Amino acid sequence: MKSNKEVKHYDVSRYRTPDGYTSDIAVFTITSERTKAYAPPKMELKLMLIKRADYDTEGNPNIEAGKWALPGGFVTPEETAQEAASRELSEETGIDGIPVKHFGVYDQPERDPRGWIISNAHYAIVPEHQLFSRKANDDAADVELFSVEELEWNQLAFDHSAIICDAIAHISRDLLQTTVAKQFLPESFTYSELQAVLLTITDDKAIRNEQAFARKIKSLPFIEAVEGQKTQRTSKLPTQLYRFVETDIKQSIYTARH
Repeated sequence: MKSNKEVKHYDVSRYRTPDGYTSDIAVFTITSERTKAYAPPKMELKLMLIKRADYDTEGNPNIEAGKWALPGGFVTPEETAQEAASRELSEETGIDGIPVKHFGVYDQPERDPRGWIISNAHYAIVPEHQLFSRKANDDAADVELFSVEELEWNQLAFDHSAIICDAIAHISRDLLQTTVAKQFLPESFTYSELQAVLLTITDDKAIRNEQAFARKIKSLPFIEAVEGQKTQRTSKLPTQLYRFVETDIKQSIYTARH
């Protein structure tokens, strides 16, 4: 730490400081719905958003009131942006215990009508059951899950559409380059159930082609067949069940050649 003597020449009045320092959090899940027998489930990527209340907690008119936005708020001097993200998520949505990852800083001039506001963006992708307890609190009037495909991008608050697009790119990499997909599958699953999860974030032909993916899954080093176990939940014909196994992961694990 610098001594007072070493920093006494620093004149804070010479520099403009931001008008605010915030954290925003994009929390995603993948929902699953079985719409008919002998078929894979309908999987959908969804995002949790809050509706900004008409007034803030101090009774002042809220900026961008009535618009849907990412949960978030101002960082206090006693905490880091990461700590603020967890706190704001809890205060506005009632969701606790979700590990969030920092992925970007947004400081585009005029991104916020209140002034020079710099935001730290965080993301998480979690099973839907971790979001069941969501409840609007603080200056959030409502909290809901929205299908990413059906978002009204031009109706979102601030520059949150840009933040969300970037967050989707990050969760897409997570799903394609790690085994995070297992969070959205039963312990034993069919190739088409895994395929349905991955197709929520990619249209890669190596994954979309059913026959190609059925062959691919047999060669993946982090997945093994469950010996002697088949199911008819995704096909009229008995289909092999698989499970994830612990192994070192390489990039592009589902689309790379093995």
